[in-house]
Amino acid sequence: MKQKRRAFDASFKLQVVQMIWDQGLSVGQVCRDMGLGETAVRRWLAQLDAEQSGQAGIGKPLTAEQQRIRQLEAENRQLRQDNDLLKKASAFFARELK
Repeated sequence: MKQKRRAFDASFKLQVVQMIWDQGLSVGQVCRDMGLGETAVRRWLAQLDAEQSGQAGIGKPLTAEQQRIRQLEAENRQLRQDNDLLKKASAFFARELK
């Protein structure tokens, strides 16, 4: 029987990582105590480490700052696409008027 995949929000992940860093606990110990998989927790550690060094990291961002950056990047990408579409449309209609 398959286990249902658990989902954790960014604040929980951040708390787990902070607990490992602040209290000096091992990843294995925290995982056993909280019933978490070591692979996931190690990925959260790598994600936060990347975010703090200024990189985008992998997966969903953990910090509010990185979440906001990703949101703004997506919005910027959408606006650029919209702008390109408008440029193409105006060029098309300009040709039609000649």
